[in-house]
Amino acid sequence: MEIQSTQSQQTKKRRTALYARVSTGNQATGLDAQIRALRIFCEQNKIDDYELYADENQSGTKASRPALDRMMKAVDDGEIENVIVFAFSRFARSVSHMLRGLEAMRKNSTNFISLSEKLDLNTSLGNVVFVIISAISQLERDLIAERVRNGLAAARARGKKLGRARKRNDALIHSLLKAGLSFREIARIAKCSHGSVSASKAEYLANLALEQKKLLEESVTKFDGVQELQGAVALLESSAETEAKIAAAKHVGEQKNG
Repeated sequence: MEIQSTQSQQTKKRRTALYARVSTGNQATGLDAQIRALRIFCEQNKIDDYELYADENQSGTKASRPALDRMMKAVDDGEIENVIVFAFSRFARSVSHMLRGLEAMRKNSTNFISLSEKLDLNTSLGNVVFVIISAISQLERDLIAERVRNGLAAARARGKKLGRARKRNDALIHSLLKAGLSFREIARIAKCSHGSVSASKAEYLANLALEQKKLLEESVTKFDGVQELQGAVALLESSAETEAKIAAAKHVGEQKNG
């Protein structure tokens, strides 16, 4: 009996969701027209088990709307078999929002039907449209990211400092760190938070490490230069010694011949 009960829960009948939306409260007739068209579609296709979700005075640019949120929760819970809208624009205005909704429906095996566009995602054409929407959404994200990067680069080129203005006194904090004061004392004297002291210390240690590395490289360069100079001197001394030996040998040879 327990097995049968579990199976009945797993095979729970799912319903159809009808979604309608208008942007202002003055568009009540528009909302009624959408609902009437959705119900006629259900009658024509013998869909009896449906639930209506309607958002009035809700902009399509909003990703979160009361009725839409309830419907998408039901989709996530696996309670919805079909989502039917009068038009794409009633569900979402942006491509990215549309794609997120369609991906959630696909994940939960929920079909999406738009009456105005005569589109059913369970069909071959519907799959093609889904791929196109995905591509356009990716393009939209890439274009936004590119515009942001170009804007930041242009601002830097004009000499504009980006981000929040730094208020902490790094010079004071670094001097207090060198003196060995605690974070609490430094924060009190510099009038900043412990987090600011910690960030300033990390910056100070990083700069100190760079300076030490630079000094080490300069020392190595100087050491290499000294070695080269010592080698040159040794070579000159060796050459001078060789010339002296040659001259001495030549002198000895001249005495013997004389």
